[in-house]
Amino acid sequence: MVADLLLEWADRIEHPDFIALDPLSLPRRFADDPASAELVGFMAATIAWGSRPSIIKSAERALAGMGERPVQWLLEADDADLAALPWRHRTLMAEDALTLLQGLQRGFRENGSLAPWFAPLPGETSYGPAIDRARTEILGVHIHSRTAKHFASPAAGSAAKRLHLFLRWMVRPATRGVDLGIWSHLPKNILSCPLDVHTGRVARGLGLLHRTSNDARAVHELDLALRQIDPEDPARLDFALFGLGLEAPELWQNG
Repeated sequence: MVADLLLEWADRIEHPDFIALDPLSLPRRFADDPASAELVGFMAATIAWGSRPSIIKSAERALAGMGERPVQWLLEADDADLAALPWRHRTLMAEDALTLLQGLQRGFRENGSLAPWFAPLPGETSYGPAIDRARTEILGVHIHSRTAKHFASPAAGSAAKRLHLFLRWMVRPATRGVDLGIWSHLPKNILSCPLDVHTGRVARGLGLLHRTSNDARAVHELDLALRQIDPEDPARLDFALFGLGLEAPELWQNG
């Protein structure tokens, strides 16, 4: 049964050993400094495409310039400091990094956390609208710039994989030593699986997803399927899709 398979693999993969080779290892370093963990988590998730080693390498270059308390560095930085930080990855260029860092700086200066910008409103059944609100806050006057492509919009049809990944890290509890649980006051039952080509392929092979495009509509379809299996914590099944894709293709590939 698909549900039993997913629950079994979620338990198997959500283990501290998972962190060693994952970008989640970066914000986990700052578990005793939640604001820095938020900042580093956002930065790592924003560049989470390509191989995991290349993502970590790019993030490490930026972290090297931020000291032991990255959020304190951000709060005290001027625009020249922000522009000099080597946060680069593939198509994330200097101007994109500067714009995003300026937006993040505003968020921490105003709220001490990014959580208020990502919080769902009463009655919302996904984090999609909250992601778009956070997008508006962080991009500000640059909402129509080239940088905007680095902050996906579910309202515009994007699966927003990297932002859903960031939210999983922040919201899901830290009890199993993997996700961070910094925003445990936000609901985990409306989190979405970070949908990309790999998780999409496994989900389709298991019959959980039929839409062929990895877009916002596919995220919604997968939400419905995963919430039937685990209504309280559907995003934990992301670990199952990841693990099955990497280690057990024979369990989900058709034919």
